[in-house]
Amino acid sequence: MDRKELVEGLKGGAVMALSSTPFAVLFGAVAVDNGLSVPEATLMSATVYAGASQLVGIELFGQHVAAWLIVFSIFAVNFRHVLYSAALARYLTHFSLGQKLIAFFLLIDLQFAETVRRAESGKTITLEWYLAFAATIYVPWLTFSALGAAFGAMIGDPRVWAIDVLLPLYFLGIVVGFRRKPNFYPVVVASFIGSILAYQFVGSPWHVSIGAIFGVLVAALLPLSPAPGAKTAKAGHS
Repeated sequence: MDRKELVEGLKGGAVMALSSTPFAVLFGAVAVDNGLSVPEATLMSATVYAGASQLVGIELFGQHVAAWLIVFSIFAVNFRHVLYSAALARYLTHFSLGQKLIAFFLLIDLQFAETVRRAESGKTITLEWYLAFAATIYVPWLTFSALGAAFGAMIGDPRVWAIDVLLPLYFLGIVVGFRRKPNFYPVVVASFIGSILAYQFVGSPWHVSIGAIFGVLVAALLPLSPAPGAKTAKAGHS
């Protein structure tokens, strides 16, 4: 076991865990308000483990809609995780099948963003780092989901405390973190337009997945920017 990688993962995950704590508390409170018990809310956090889709699912659960609609709605919001896993596959080729299954279960937005940044900086994605980083977020998520469920009544209306705006700000921060990548702005604009149109003509939560598909299509159509070394090499031959 590489202790250095383990420590780096724990330190990085601890910082990220702080940003996810308010969402865990919010989910727990909303879950109980929609009829779940504290153990049920905690179990959902442990098995679904995707804050945005958990909130969507629990709101639909409270409205007593059909179970299949709840499942498909959660899938619609979580569709981005399919894209995440495809993007990370090339960095995890040295993981065994079992290790990959665990890694992809723990693949949330924060995990994806940090893994990509680490890989693009030239560092190998080791199992020790990945699991340490993930566990340091996962365990507090379960803990604060349970606390939010147990003491959520004390929070009251989340809009009074502006807790309801934390989720959009959280995703915005992740997106902005990739602003220096090639074709960032065209892809973001395409996703924005696609999600707005989908929200108007299809409805929530499908606009999340449709907006992502718009962004993926534009990214696939745009030419790849040459690597920095490519220009240098070309200039040397001229």
